[in-house]
Amino acid sequence: MTPLFEVPVAAFYVFLMTAQPPLIDPTALAHRRARATERGMFLQQAAAEDVQDRVGLVKKAFTAPAIVTAFPQIWAASFPEAKIIPEAEVLALEPQAHDLVIHAMGLHWANDPIGQLIQCRRALRPDGLLQAVALGGQTLNELRACLGQAEAEVTGGLSPRIAPMGELRDLGALLQRAGMALPVADSQPLTVEYTDAWALMRDLREMGEGNALEARLRRPTRRAVLQRATELYAAHFTAPSGRITATFDMIFLAGWAPDESQQKPLRPGSAQQRLADALNSREEPLPD
Repeated sequence: MTPLFEVPVAAFYVFLMTAQPPLIDPTALAHRRARATERGMFLQQAAAEDVQDRVGLVKKAFTAPAIVTAFPQIWAASFPEAKIIPEAEVLALEPQAHDLVIHAMGLHWANDPIGQLIQCRRALRPDGLLQAVALGGQTLNELRACLGQAEAEVTGGLSPRIAPMGELRDLGALLQRAGMALPVADSQPLTVEYTDAWALMRDLREMGEGNALEARLRRPTRRAVLQRATELYAAHFTAPSGRITATFDMIFLAGWAPDESQQKPLRPGSAQQRLADALNSREEPLPD
């Protein structure tokens, strides 16, 4: 099978990061979020349930939680005592007001994700927990490839349609840059099946995850492009069930506001026992 057209993501990143306009259009994003429907909330619901489980495993009682979300009706059900903070470039978080801050499914739409995490860090009391979840990794890689090839074939050009997604390692590094202690990052890919690519694109609108890129095409996409994309999708990403598959890669980030009570690494050379003795192995010098 002929490989699909590969979008030069690295070059696309450079273009978007060096261009004068921001990556995301906040007005368009707010419009997309406002058009979301209850039917499209299954990813938000899955993320809320997973975060609730993760927070429940922490052996600490949280009494002043806050949640940054565009969909309070979903997250408030899992955390009824939390203060709801709307998505914004500048978050309405007061310094050291919370012992738990959850950034819920919005970092992938932030023009300044490190700035978002720093604001959350400042809102935490010492030894407070930050738990963030966002889309990243291989999210919608199938749709990205099919739309890219279809547009190149039909129009001879390429326009931004799906936001670049951060990789697990890069997103995890943001926790350290934000000043978080004991950072942890992991991912949970979800595969969702649809009747066809038209159903997937309708679902993205109902999720509030439609194209909000500043550099997006400002006129309706030609139907020939979308039709060709659906054909490519069916040809390359059809499951044994006869339905197409779409990947949603949820990235989970966790870190703590620094506090003297937290565990700290030992100083180099302070070990009381040699590693060879602990492993019951023989230690031999390396040859010169």
